[in-house]
Amino acid sequence: MSLQMISTISNSSLLQPGFSLLNFDGHVFFFGQKGWPKRSCPTGVFLLDIKQNELKMKPVFFSKDSCYLPPLRYPALCTLRSDARADEYQYIIHGGKTPNNDLSDKIYFMSLASKTSKKMTFQCIEKDLGGDVPEARYGHTINVVHSRGKSMSVLFGGRSYTPLAQRTTETWNSVVDCLPSVFLIDFEFGCCTSYMLPELQDGLSFHVSIARDDTIYILGGHSLQNNTRSPNLYKLKIDLPLGSPAVTCTVLPGGISVSSAIVTQISDNEFVLVGGYHSDSQKRLVCNTIVLEDSKIEIVESAGPEWTPDIKHCRMWFGCDMGEGSVLLGIPGANKQIIPDANYFYILRCKGAEEDKEEELITQTCSQTSSEDPGDSTPFEDSEEFCFSAEANSFDADDADTYNEDDEEDESETGYWITCCASCNIDINTWVPFYSTELNKPAMILCSSGAGHWVHAQCMDLSETMLLHLSEANVKYFCNEHIDLNKGLQTPQKAMCLKKPPMKPLRKKKTMKLSTPAKKSFLRRLFE
Repeated sequence: MSLQMISTISNSSLLQPGFSLLNFDGHVFFFGQKGWPKRSCPTGVFLLDIKQNELKMKPVFFSKDSCYLPPLRYPALCTLRSDARADEYQYIIHGGKTPNNDLSDKIYFMSLASKTSKKMTFQCIEKDLGGDVPEARYGHTINVVHSRGKSMSVLFGGRSYTPLAQRTTETWNSVVDCLPSVFLIDFEFGCCTSYMLPELQDGLSFHVSIARDDTIYILGGHSLQNNTRSPNLYKLKIDLPLGSPAVTCTVLPGGISVSSAIVTQISDNEFVLVGGYHSDSQKRLVCNTIVLEDSKIEIVESAGPEWTPDIKHCRMWFGCDMGEGSVLLGIPGANKQIIPDANYFYILRCKGAEEDKEEELITQTCSQTSSEDPGDSTPFEDSEEFCFSAEANSFDADDADTYNEDDEEDESETGYWITCCASCNIDINTWVPFYSTELNKPAMILCSSGAGHWVHAQCMDLSETMLLHLSEANVKYFCNEHIDLNKGLQTPQKAMCLKKPPMKPLRKKKTMKLSTPAKKSFLRRLFE
């Protein structure tokens, strides 16, 4: 093994614990950035270009028929092939955390649509499921098994938020282990079935799962209910006959007590396990080699690299499998760094240069890549920041070759607890979530008057429906204090009405009343 530090890295603040790496045709792509995508790269997917120990991030484009893929941290991710020996494949992405700390329950399929020397275009499709659909979660795993000429996806583990009826203001962000159910997903028919197995009693998250043919091995993981990292090693065998599938579970000896470990494949039946934690405050610096032969698994301790003092003494670390026997590791940077949230990164190569040229192997590997971070939610921003374009030609590849974070607006100076207007009543000590999308910070929106300024959505009396509409639509918003001024600038002045003399009414003939002689009284006529 060899450990190489990346001395210069651009835009490292986007790479935070929980990111994922995709490998297409030997190229590594980054997914799951911190915060919502910006105008420079609305897809939120980047090509990692590593040259001379310098890492550059280049935007990636989506095809016209792609759906929107939000940046998700701690999702379950694996590759799907039409056949166990097929060369072409696509990635399955399920669950994960959004920048607002919401949990996703959707499944996406990402594949390479086209490739040129300067631009790579992906296609992302959202899949709908029926039956026992898994709830929104993160920290879980998904794998694909092949049996009797059929293929199915297997989902297990993870964490979810406390049920809404049990939440309070103090425990709003509390999470619990998902039930230890095994979900079989048939994407051909769009159906999902859950199985409860007696061998699986406790929920697990941030574990490692390795699939080979019709068998999945589950190793390590953390249980919130017991606050333990069980050394159990589970073997799931899935049989896919013409009728109903058969799922069996066996507990094997020789497991490892570890969570948030990373697995990379170095040969057809050999894997390397690195990283992870023994406990909440103790990293695991030992490496292991995992060998799969027929229906057996063997885990042995192997010689690790020469860890640097920074890695040995740091409290936490994170990373992800880059494919082809390489792992990208990150540790928190020093507090004195100029760039906030910056990290130091290393590349761990687990096989020699000769083995690097081997073709990509078919065995599926799925691992949760880093320990859980507290996470932070971002406010609703200007609607232009949420602009997503599925048009592949809407960006010039020459102009947007390398992502430059300096081009983006500085949101760190915005502040959530400002006095946005004269009637602002948002106080950090008394504030409670008002919208369903809020967790620990109030939602804000940008007023487009003049140079622009941020205001609280709650102070503007915006409904949640209107707030979501403004965040998705490409329109400008003006706060209550500037809406009249904006109307005055755009509305033309009222023209003076001309006074018109009234028309003379036509002369009407008066009706003649015929005077009739007065009737004489009876007595007068009597004496005449």
